[in-house]
Amino acid sequence: MLVVGLALVFNNQIKNQIVKWMSNKNRIEHLSRKDIELNMEKDVSFDFDAVESLDFETVVKSRVYQDQLYVVGGIAIPDIGLNLPIYKGLSNYALSAGAGTMKEGQQMGEGNYALASHNMNDGSLLFAPLSNIPAPESAETLMYLTDLEYIYTYKVVMKKYVDPSQSEVIEDVEGKKLLTLVTCDFSGTERLIIQGEFVNKVSGKKATTAMTNAFNLETNTFN
Repeated sequence: MLVVGLALVFNNQIKNQIVKWMSNKNRIEHLSRKDIELNMEKDVSFDFDAVESLDFETVVKSRVYQDQLYVVGGIAIPDIGLNLPIYKGLSNYALSAGAGTMKEGQQMGEGNYALASHNMNDGSLLFAPLSNIPAPESAETLMYLTDLEYIYTYKVVMKKYVDPSQSEVIEDVEGKKLLTLVTCDFSGTERLIIQGEFVNKVSGKKATTAMTNAFNLETNTFN
């Protein structure tokens, strides 16, 4: 039993290290606008039902199949220390290394831009920090997206737990521009939903220092 327990502990530590390495390696600061344009043309899956729990084997495979991770942007929430790559689609590999787009054809700053990622026992990885976002009525939290052309700002207006069957939270809402983040709670019985309303978009070249710092970017990175 001791050997099994130690193996589980070490596997978790290794898994967390791989996830952290992949997330950092694929962050938007390491890409160009041309890379994003090419990745947006890739053919990927958006089947949320096919997403599996994040086990050691999946993480190791994600490390091997790095060429199947198509970065199309970045998301940053400075107040909780979140800075992740956004991948096109919902492959298990993508969700083990950042956030994945949940709907085909969605665009930053338009409709309901929905992203999913895993929760982790290490509270600093993937979407685990989302639980640290305060209730919107008690504090203002800003969320940023970038496609290396613009930076899009959203303000958190909702934080709640829902049943996994409530897929309507990612649907477009007439007259609104939203950002919706989805992750599972630790029990796996509910999903944590963070939703923000669009504030504005600015050219990356005219972005504030706070915006560019959120992604570890320089203004000359933008087209």
